[in-house]
Amino acid sequence: MRSTRTASTRTALLAVTALAVGLAACGSEGADTPDAPDTAAAGTATGASSPDSSAGADAAGFPVEIEHVHGTTTIEAEPERVVSVGFTDQDTLLALGVTPVGIRDWYGDQPLGVWPWATDELGDAEPTLLSSAELDFEAVAALEPDLIVGLSSGMTASDYELLSQIAPTVAQSADFPDYGMPWQEKTLVTGQALGRTAEAEQVVADTEELIAAAREEHPEFEGRTAAAAFLFDGQPGGYASADTRARLLGDLGFETPAEFDELAGDAFFFNVSPEQITTLDTDVLVWIVGSEAEAGNIAALPTRTTLRAAQEGREVLTDAELSGALSFSSPLSIPEALEQLVPELALAVDGDPATAVPSAELLGR
Repeated sequence: MRSTRTASTRTALLAVTALAVGLAACGSEGADTPDAPDTAAAGTATGASSPDSSAGADAAGFPVEIEHVHGTTTIEAEPERVVSVGFTDQDTLLALGVTPVGIRDWYGDQPLGVWPWATDELGDAEPTLLSSAELDFEAVAALEPDLIVGLSSGMTASDYELLSQIAPTVAQSADFPDYGMPWQEKTLVTGQALGRTAEAEQVVADTEELIAAAREEHPEFEGRTAAAAFLFDGQPGGYASADTRARLLGDLGFETPAEFDELAGDAFFFNVSPEQITTLDTDVLVWIVGSEAEAGNIAALPTRTTLRAAQEGREVLTDAELSGALSFSSPLSIPEALEQLVPELALAVDGDPATAVPSAELLGR
């Protein structure tokens, strides 16, 4: 499944990504993703660690074969030098006890491309930071990897052909659109590639247990509609149900309106005009923003006041870090996302318009 976007839509999502609300930055030429700000600076590999075999990699499990959208990859032995060319794959590797020697940057100017929820797992390692723009094949080759992971890269067939000449390369599953692999699937596939299937299964189980506990604690979420939404250049929009942000809301019991998927088509988002903003009017409206300035733009949008969600105090406003945690939706970021988001959702859907949602104070009523 690949979507074709107009230039204006790509421009809009460029800025959305720059403001920490895009799902993915630019892949190589022809990839079906918005461009990202070219602000990444190359790092050095000093101190970057290779997989720790004592963590449980099962050498007897090799070779392994992994099917993906571009074919089948065979990994003959336990990888020792892993490069992450996906925009969020570093989190999964770190969650499984493997520090990549190279990490492809995404956005947010985070040190070495690693956000706060994953810094403990990174430790003192200093992997090379690869550009968030087009895939830099020479930089990848210079790291001498024996495995390249790109489950969240949106790599094209030509990208895969070049990368697979450098090292065995694992691309996204053919069962999902680009950037649409659920975190569970990404974790299990990565675990298989590393020879750490048991560890991956445990990570998935532990993370799903956290989500299930939050859902059980808040039965009022069940069956309510929710919109993960954004605003750029005066144009509101929302994320389809297969998007990472909407999917996590779904895991908590909320439902994404079917119309969202119809409007998004093969993409993971859609835009509407300000006059059509009522499309976003759900039981809880989660605005994905990266700064107070963006919150101000939402508050100043004249048609927003027509939303019942706005009138009844059923809006939630993310900050930059929560936006990042939702956008990554990894085993490392999900616990932080739940801690920050769930209490706000509970306040937003309690049925009392007088209840204040702290994060939405910047929006006014």
